[in-house]
Amino acid sequence: MANKTANQSNPTRSLYDAAPMAEKKVNLSTMIIVAFITMAIGVIVGANFNRISNSVNVALGSKTAQEIDFSSLNDLYKELSVNFNGNLDKKKILEEAKRGLVNGANDKYTYYLTKEETEEFDKELEGDVGAGIGVEIGERDGVVKVLRTTPDNPARKAGVLAGDIIYKADDQDISMLKVEDIAKKLRGAAGTKVKLTVVRNNEEKSFELTRETINNVSVYSDYKDDTAIITITRFDSDTGKLAREKAQEAVDKKVKKVIIDLRGNGGGYVSAAKEVASLWVDGGKLIVEQKSQNNLYNEKINAQTGKTILKDMKTIVLINGSTASASEIVAGALRDYGLAKLVGEKTYGKGSVQALEKIGGGETLRVTVAKWYTPKGKNIDGEGIKPDKEVERTFDQINKEIDPQLEAALKE
Repeated sequence: MANKTANQSNPTRSLYDAAPMAEKKVNLSTMIIVAFITMAIGVIVGANFNRISNSVNVALGSKTAQEIDFSSLNDLYKELSVNFNGNLDKKKILEEAKRGLVNGANDKYTYYLTKEETEEFDKELEGDVGAGIGVEIGERDGVVKVLRTTPDNPARKAGVLAGDIIYKADDQDISMLKVEDIAKKLRGAAGTKVKLTVVRNNEEKSFELTRETINNVSVYSDYKDDTAIITITRFDSDTGKLAREKAQEAVDKKVKKVIIDLRGNGGGYVSAAKEVASLWVDGGKLIVEQKSQNNLYNEKINAQTGKTILKDMKTIVLINGSTASASEIVAGALRDYGLAKLVGEKTYGKGSVQALEKIGGGETLRVTVAKWYTPKGKNIDGEGIKPDKEVERTFDQINKEIDPQLEAALKE
């Protein structure tokens, strides 16, 4: 399988994509059950594991594919199949075995996706989230919280607030699930209902919500006096084109300043980040460099030529703790070249590159292949990017639609 590099025209296989928040711990009994199922497959899944190994081998170029002796797992599976008091779902066992094998890499950005999960992931990256309740969630202070609600969507209309701790969905405790798994519980077909229970000020509050199709455009703009405010929510296949259109519109309106709002933007395609950064960075200049231990993913990604329509425009970039990955690439490049001032809070800190390798049956191996560095050679993994001007925005201010970060940017 030919591997696509990060700046080729087809962006579907190399991502600086949405950074999941730190995973929560599961309870011990669940860990034991999952571990047991994961181990109990052996030779039965040898062919499937070989497909994974072959995909990884291609992605890593000259690395030689290695095999593992699964005979002990086969023995374990035999004992399970003979003694288990119930019916075994072989498809589920195979999927969990693959998941467990990849999880052994001990990297939170490297994981296995089933066919169904692959389809959902692809849709999300393109902004097709289907129907939901209109909340952005993430881990804060060791629990999953509502980071914000989106306008004109069910959660905000019902009174769900930023800072609410996600507790239950349809009376099922989901508080111990990973962020992405909680998000799946909250999504569903338009018109269906979900009972959401949150914890606010140590009290439970429940909301009966009807899911609606979410309008999730990646770029939109607003104007305040002589300032254009361009918000980029993610970096998908249309983001570069949409951002350029909004930038040209701002230039045509003869604004004196542009504010780029990257708050809550978890990332996406590096090709889109390159297109956006090229609105300021001269063609040929480095935007981001990626380096891998085996040197096979080493690459310098440079700006497009003849695209710098905002080069001489005063620019402020808004960032916060949910600004991640591709968003950090844009923010880092603009600051390294002195083309923008960063205002807000320190970014998430995701400085790694993932490739998406298709394996048998429509499944996907998402694997970390490199780290990336800003034009000045900085890798921000686990550290994030500090703003030039630090301005906090509390959950209470978000709920009251008070935005001190935007106000600070407008005054710059």
